[in-house]
Amino acid sequence: MTVALSRIEHDLIGDREIPLDAYYGVHTLRALENFPVTGIPISHYQDLIRALAQIKMAAARANLQLGQLDAERAGAIVAACREIAGGALNDQFVVDVIQGGAGTSTNMNANEVIANRALELLGHVRGEYRHLHPNEHVNLGQSTNDVYPTALKLATYTGIFRLIDAMAHLRGAFEHKADEFRDILKMGRTQLQDAVPMTLGQEFSTYAVMLAEDEQRLREAALLIREINLGATAIGTGITAHPEYAPLVCRLLSEISGVPVITAPNLIEATQDCGSFVQLSGVLKRVAVKLSKVCNDLRLLSSGPRAGFGEINLPPRQAGSSIMPGKVNPVIPELVNQIAFEVIGNDLTVTFAAEAGQLQLNAFEPIIAHSLFKSIGHLSRGCLILADKCVDGITANRERLEASVLGSIGIVTALNPIIGYANATEVAAEAHRTGRGVAELVEVRGLMTAEALAEALRPEALTKPRPSMARS
Repeated sequence: MTVALSRIEHDLIGDREIPLDAYYGVHTLRALENFPVTGIPISHYQDLIRALAQIKMAAARANLQLGQLDAERAGAIVAACREIAGGALNDQFVVDVIQGGAGTSTNMNANEVIANRALELLGHVRGEYRHLHPNEHVNLGQSTNDVYPTALKLATYTGIFRLIDAMAHLRGAFEHKADEFRDILKMGRTQLQDAVPMTLGQEFSTYAVMLAEDEQRLREAALLIREINLGATAIGTGITAHPEYAPLVCRLLSEISGVPVITAPNLIEATQDCGSFVQLSGVLKRVAVKLSKVCNDLRLLSSGPRAGFGEINLPPRQAGSSIMPGKVNPVIPELVNQIAFEVIGNDLTVTFAAEAGQLQLNAFEPIIAHSLFKSIGHLSRGCLILADKCVDGITANRERLEASVLGSIGIVTALNPIIGYANATEVAAEAHRTGRGVAELVEVRGLMTAEALAEALRPEALTKPRPSMARS
């Protein structure tokens, strides 16, 4: 007796054999053959699969309430979706993340897996679609053109707040270091030249402030991402959906997902417009640019250890060279720099993809999805790694920092209001020419007493605004 290893499924193109143990169907199989691009299946993005299951669950419940779907089928679909949202059958979501068709293959992969699992729950065999069909029942009142962007928005919304949490963790690490280093005086620099004194704590506190600002920008971007076009069906007119479907399915989806989604006021506009994705991508680029700048600073401040700035020490994480014994590299900041470069490139991809939309639909949302998911995920992990494997272990070279302040010509700026700009310029020039200290030259020239100099050069006086001490 021969045991069948496959089942036959039929679509517009013809018949195909589907592996008997597969929950996906013929549309997914053709997508597997057509789009062998990245080797990354949509299951790689768990938030996307969960979002698809939540949307299909909300749709089934809405259609049941509106009398469009019977209780038996709706119950089976909801049960299958609940399992998938919980992580079951993840290996059945197999289509490549980059695909033609505006996400149709992703939507159909979900429809087929849900349908076949629902059939099992009803006591039928996979592929017996006369009992429960991927298109007629699971996809009832829907189109890829409203399901896919809604799933993308649910997934990115979740990712945004995961990134905000990671950024807050990194911000906390910088805040801790700012407090630890609050009394350590150093030279600030502009254009890589000595400027005026500051504290190392002030320097690190700016990094925390930069992160806090971008956390707020991400929250603002999330408000735009909440707006969905579910109920728009093909182009926004709502054809094939019940007149009351859009507001009902939105309310149900909000309850199921916990995301406070709202229905777009104009579904035709919402179906073709990718503006919220462009906005989010721009904010992600902003985060990346500023994180990369911070990492540039950390690499520069820790450069050396003897022939560079050498002001701070990054925790050693691994041997730095296959030829130079004892060399240790700033590998964690370098990692985050590279994440930033990728995010900046992803933003350009999103920009081109959003611009390339035509008429009532943008067919390029799959590459938008892939780009946003990568940016959010890599930035999130990068922030956690930077905090735990780098910032938490940073130490300061106090003696070197103090020496750089005392030997710097830049402290003459602090004396400018007292001795005047002309005198300060002459002192700076002589200090630079002779290598003598600014304080020494000011005292030798009789411009200030030793006591007045000590008062003027106190750390508190050098690092914050103060009343004018100019001579009358």
